[in-house]
Amino acid sequence: MQATVKWVDGAMFLGESGSGHSVVMDGPPDLGGRNLGPRPMEMLLLGVGGCSSFDVMSMLQKSRQQVVDCRVELQAERADAVPAVFTRIHMHFVVTGVNLKEKQVQRAVELSAEKYCSASIMLGAAGVAMSHSFEIQVFSPS
Repeated sequence: MQATVKWVDGAMFLGESGSGHSVVMDGPPDLGGRNLGPRPMEMLLLGVGGCSSFDVMSMLQKSRQQVVDCRVELQAERADAVPAVFTRIHMHFVVTGVNLKEKQVQRAVELSAEKYCSASIMLGAAGVAMSHSFEIQVFSPS
């Protein structure tokens, strides 16, 4: 895996993934940025959520669950001192669907957290207190 991060100006950087996708990262005005993109640590948090969501949805689709929406709400705490590393991350999955089986959703969330999500497992091994929860919402067409 490869990536490139290039300084644009101020506190703005352009990241390009090895697969050719780009993202702007920027800082707040008080640190020389223009607030035109997520902060690098926000990108890390988004990456963890994306990694785990990818696993959860893959497992739910393979188990033929009728998912119409899935989101993960992430809450993170950082150390007060430099380096301001993540100390705690909680992932709360909200899965909406038709006739979803609670055991299937629970299993998908747990397997992602314990076996498949490289990002969250890596952070947990580095000392970040990782936790997860889920809720199921019944889909009702409007």
